[in-house]
Amino acid sequence: MFSKLEAEFPEHQSRPAGADLALKGLKVVDFTHFIAGPFATMVLADMGAEVIKIEAPGKGDDFRQYPPYEAALGGGAPFIWTNRNKRSITLDLKSAEGIAVARELIAKADVVVENFSTGVMERLGLHYDACRKSNPALIFCSVSAYGRTGAFSDRLGFDPIVQAESGFVSMNGYADREGVRAMSSVMDISTAMLACNAILGALVARGRTGEGQAIEVALLDSAILMTGYAAMQQLFTGVEPSRHGNTSPDTCPSGVFRSKDRSFFINSGNDKIFQRLMRQVLNLPEVAADPAYATGRDRIARRGELFALLDEAFAQQPWDHWKARMREAGVPCGEVRTVGEALRSPEARERGMVTRIPHPELGWVPNVSLPIRYSGTPLADPVLAPQVGEHTTEVLADWLGYDRERLAQLAQAGAFGAVATGATA
Repeated sequence: MFSKLEAEFPEHQSRPAGADLALKGLKVVDFTHFIAGPFATMVLADMGAEVIKIEAPGKGDDFRQYPPYEAALGGGAPFIWTNRNKRSITLDLKSAEGIAVARELIAKADVVVENFSTGVMERLGLHYDACRKSNPALIFCSVSAYGRTGAFSDRLGFDPIVQAESGFVSMNGYADREGVRAMSSVMDISTAMLACNAILGALVARGRTGEGQAIEVALLDSAILMTGYAAMQQLFTGVEPSRHGNTSPDTCPSGVFRSKDRSFFINSGNDKIFQRLMRQVLNLPEVAADPAYATGRDRIARRGELFALLDEAFAQQPWDHWKARMREAGVPCGEVRTVGEALRSPEARERGMVTRIPHPELGWVPNVSLPIRYSGTPLADPVLAPQVGEHTTEVLADWLGYDRERLAQLAQAGAFGAVATGATA
């Protein structure tokens, strides 16, 4: 499956021996599934936290089934993307024994993260008010679609739903058709980043006060934030953002153009960039000096004629010609790439964004790194996402001191589910 990886991507270079980890010693109990919650806990794990993923016996996180599925990895590529550097244990939370084990783990934890439907943790007796009784310093982060309280707390929601309901979809696409969603799970990812930041902030506060707290992050709130400054523009003017395709409503010329051989994007974010584009890149000083194009507002009013002029000019030479000239002139630009081209681009290689990790059956497995660079506490070396319940025995022995007899008793009682009973015992 990954026969080309060795030629395409470098092997991951291990972190310096003896280097510290930013979150070393932090214990996280992870009740999350799908994307927003697991991505947040993966960031914590990459920073050095010990993250224990609690999964249902047998199938585990439903996100494991998203394609392409690879049996040797115990899940598909999307699951691998969100669950690096974690350990997995199986607990049957429908059994009293499974709940009791979960409570013991939470009592030892620094952080709990959950994204069940609203009310589930309360029904399980694992909500914040219950957990803080045995662990007052606990930081408890809930990730939901529409919040944990209020009239809409019972609603289920996924990334594309909140893209639509936040107004984000209405902003994207072309004016002559319906708005379009972003194919990437941008709201899940942004929610994960906010949850991770909130947890880190709560840890700093706990360092001062010694007290934990509850944190709530909702997909819809994050999605509204992701409409960017368009939200403030609407509030100031009352005018709804319109769809501009690949152009910008606020700057000009900004958009996609075509050279002799490929498409590229330029962004003339101010008058100085426009001047450099015209004078140093295109050798069109007369256009640069034309008062009709003097300001951004002027250029937006004449976008059609200006784009026609640029289309004609750019079509005369290949991309490599324009790329060199724009880089020298300081004009922000970039080729329009596919995902595969981006992953293999010189820029991504320079930053070490994609590496390969050895695997006993597959040879190598690709890894997409976090875009964080610490000088003193480099991120943890990537360890592939775990199989369902792979670390059940190990974690319960490490965290709770269970011996073989206790583990066997729990397995027999169904704490790990019927599937895991024999193996765990």
